[in-house]
Amino acid sequence: MKLPAALAPLEGPVFRGLWFAWLAANMTMWMNDVAAAWLMTTLTTSPAMVALVQTASTLPVFLLGLPSGAMADIVDRRLYFAGTQLWVSLVALLIAALAVAGLLTPSLLLLLTFLNGIGLAMRWPVFSAIVPEVVGRAHLPAALALNGISMNMSRVVGPVVAGALLASAGTAAVFVLNAVLAGVAFVLILRWRSEPRTSALPGERFVGAMRVGLQHVRQSPRMRAVIVRVFLFFLQSSALLALLPLVAKGLEGGGAGSFTLLMASMGAGAICAALLFPRWRRRFNRDQFVRYGSIVQAAAAAIAAFVPELWMAVPAVFVSGMAWISTANTLAMSAQFALPNWVRARGMAIYQMALMAGTAFGAMAFGKLAGLVGVAEAIAAASLLGAALLPWAQRWSVEGEDADFTPAVPRAAAEPAIDIEPDAGPVMVTVEYQVDDADVPEFTALMQLTRAARLRQGALSWALFRDTAQPGRWVEHFVDENWIEHQRRLERFTAEDAGLRARRTALHRGSEPPLLRRFVADREAPPHRG
Repeated sequence: MKLPAALAPLEGPVFRGLWFAWLAANMTMWMNDVAAAWLMTTLTTSPAMVALVQTASTLPVFLLGLPSGAMADIVDRRLYFAGTQLWVSLVALLIAALAVAGLLTPSLLLLLTFLNGIGLAMRWPVFSAIVPEVVGRAHLPAALALNGISMNMSRVVGPVVAGALLASAGTAAVFVLNAVLAGVAFVLILRWRSEPRTSALPGERFVGAMRVGLQHVRQSPRMRAVIVRVFLFFLQSSALLALLPLVAKGLEGGGAGSFTLLMASMGAGAICAALLFPRWRRRFNRDQFVRYGSIVQAAAAAIAAFVPELWMAVPAVFVSGMAWISTANTLAMSAQFALPNWVRARGMAIYQMALMAGTAFGAMAFGKLAGLVGVAEAIAAASLLGAALLPWAQRWSVEGEDADFTPAVPRAAAEPAIDIEPDAGPVMVTVEYQVDDADVPEFTALMQLTRAARLRQGALSWALFRDTAQPGRWVEHFVDENWIEHQRRLERFTAEDAGLRARRTALHRGSEPPLLRRFVADREAPPHRG
């Protein structure tokens, strides 16, 4: 039987296996966070300390996301994915042992939550990069929505299981089960067999890979917009999630069961919304998804914070979960479509750094505010901040035509007439154009797009010069780090770049194609002194 459009990616056995592994991994995350947050409410009465559990869980993604993304782009993704899950499993085992022994203190709990967050920081970019490899472009939105369902199924099942154990067997039992599930996820990941990435060039260097990843995102207008919007949205939405244990405690008759039900309601709302995405996306574009999702989440969070009884809070949190996944999924989809595969893990790592920066700083700031003015007032302040920033944020559009990153053949260059070592460089490339005066405005605007494209591919610098002696002669100049990086940049050439090249060539008026020259620095030459 054919699955509905929202579930179609699960027909593929590779994605299905990875999806179940991701579900198990996310269950361990939510069970750990629920147990840690509730345990903190029994160890201290400080709202700031309770909110810091969320900060300790998410801050490592902000600090370590880019190094993790660089590693995921330059090493075997299967082994790296398994290694990150092994780290999470070992930390879960340590937390379980200390919980059983009754040795957890507020400070130690925050430290171990931070260590668990390190595993999450290393794991998320590689999984984000794997998904587009195993599903087609047409199924990518549905696959990302299914990942959201996985996250939110775990948000339902994990807290329910954790809450039942909290009420019956205590916190230690939750941490023990969490360690077992983390080990199951590790085994499931090991069973996946990835397709090796082939290249005649040696792997990228770690520091250089991080530089190129940052540079690519900085030169991508779509990614810059996504980074701003995801930071602002999670800054706003973090308050409700971070302070939810205290919201549950403040309800009439509130306790561990109330907290569990609220967490499960938020996850159920997200699952319900994700199943409706194919229908909704025919009616709303990405900017509308983000705008309406931010408004609805802000309103629902404020309602959940102020209502006095559980039966009122549950539907508000349910709607908040629907709005949360609608916005988060749309932003993740925009980021995925803005990134070519060679830099995908690094780009998604930077995306997740912005997400977690918003979450960590929002949880810390509104947790501190809750200690000063009250929990409900702090959540309302977060909602008002999100609504106030929304008009300004509209200038950062995540809508638009998606780039075609299909590999293409770059312009052939003359074979080197000299022997060049792989690390020889820097390498300077010049391209000479002859442009009519009437075409200069169009040409210079097009060259600014070319500048961004060259820098996204990894060039160190770029400039455009106009010949003072020969009217109409322009020289494009850019520099690669060394000969290997020059060859690597050519490997990254896509159909999008080919289209840009065709537009440049159409404005060139010479009898021959634009003249391309390549130069390699002589490292033995003494520096010039004037």
